Amino acid sequence: MTVDYTLYLATDHGLLGDRDVRQVVAVAIENGVSVVQLREKGESTRAFHEAGAAILSVTRHYGVPLIINDRVDIMLALDADGVHIGRDDLPLATVRALAPDKIIGYSVNQPEHLATAVANGADYVGFGPVFSTTTKVAASAPLGLDGLRELALDCPIPCVAIGGIQVENAASVVACGVSGCCVISAILGAPDVGSACQDLRRTIE
Repeated sequence: MTVDYTLYLATDHGLLGDRDVRQVVAVAIENGVSVVQLREKGESTRAFHEAGAAILSVTRHYGVPLIINDRVDIMLALDADGVHIGRDDLPLATVRALAPDKIIGYSVNQPEHLATAVANGADYVGFGPVFSTTTKVAASAPLGLDGLRELALDCPIPCVAIGGIQVENAASVVACGVSGCCVISAILGAPDVGSACQDLRRTIE
C-alpha cells in the first residue's frame, strides 16, 4: 500500500465528547486526512477493539489506512492496516516478524531511535514531540524546529511530525523536511472538523 502521510489524524476520545467517532473520522477524511491512527490511552482491550472495528469500517470505505497505536494484538485481531509502536512496546524486529505485510511506524526522538527504526524495518517514523503537548503524559522534551530538521535531514524513510502542531505552525514544521504532520487537538478540538482539516491540508501542501 502506498501511503500519503500528508495529514495524519490520531484519535483521542477525551476530545471527542459525545460525538460519534465514525462521523468525525469520516468528515476528517472527506476534508483531507490521509491516515488515521486509533490512539486510545486507558481504554480496556475490549473497548479498544470495538473502537477499532468501528473506525475500520469508515477507513476501509474511503481507502485510507488505519494504524493502531501500540497494540499489535488489536491490529492483528482487526486485520487493520498497521501499527505504531514506541520503545516501550514490543521490539520493532519482533513486530515486523509478526506482521510482515503491515505498515509499521516507530516513535523517534533521538538519532539512535531513528537508526533502530531503519535497521529493523519500520515503514515510517514519527518525530516528536515537536512542541509541548497536553495530549501525551510524560512526553519527551520537545525537539523544536531545529531538532526536527536535524532528524528529518538524515531520515531515509517517510517521517511524520507530531506534538503541538496547529495550522499556525504547520508550514514551519513541513519546511523542516517531513512527509507530513500528525495532528490530534487541532482537528478534534476544533469547532468545525472539516474546515480545520482543509486549513491544515492546504497549509501543509
